[in-house]
Amino acid sequence: MVSAFNEKDNEIFDKIILKRRTYRSFGPEIPPVETINKIIGAGIHAPYAGAAVVSNSAYFRKFFVVDKRSKTMSALIPLFFKEALKMSAELKKAIEINEKLRESAAGFVNRLAMIENLGMVPGVGTAPYFIITAEKKGFPPVEQQSLAHCMENMWLKATALGLGFQLVSITSQMTDNEELCKIIKLKQGEWALMGCATGYPADELSDSIRPSVNEVTTWL
Repeated sequence: MVSAFNEKDNEIFDKIILKRRTYRSFGPEIPPVETINKIIGAGIHAPYAGAAVVSNSAYFRKFFVVDKRSKTMSALIPLFFKEALKMSAELKKAIEINEKLRESAAGFVNRLAMIENLGMVPGVGTAPYFIITAEKKGFPPVEQQSLAHCMENMWLKATALGLGFQLVSITSQMTDNEELCKIIKLKQGEWALMGCATGYPADELSDSIRPSVNEVTTWL
């Protein structure tokens, strides 16, 4: 049996969960390196698909931290924007001939249009740090599920440390991007990717609002 934490520990944990929000606006203050390392440490301890990577002796998860002020960030901003434009063009062609897709993808089409107007991908260069997390591909292909666990751990830790956090989901589409793989020195196509932005939030958001447990739970 796992040892239970005390009531105060659980109150703090519940508070962190409620405070976990998506921040898209960050202040100029740069968080200490030690703080970012703590967030990555939480990601290291996230669950992973052991059966998919057990045959590989090398560690299967890597992290790349890009400072907003760096030359690397200057290279990533247009690279990610180019990927967004490519996705937008492909989706526009697809919805021209697929009415069902046109209806279901309407929200995402609007999101890509917003990025086009902005001239950059939110989260890439808009926060003090952009973190790319890479998960070695294996079988069965569940790398993105593992990365989701990793992001959630990092998100909760960032919240506990008083930092804002924003997923940059377009990163997952760039596993085969030759330019990006060269920058982070990973073999093209062998790693699944996910990204996030973090820094001190410009504004405080209210607690997360969700339905009650009874509204969404059926006991069978």
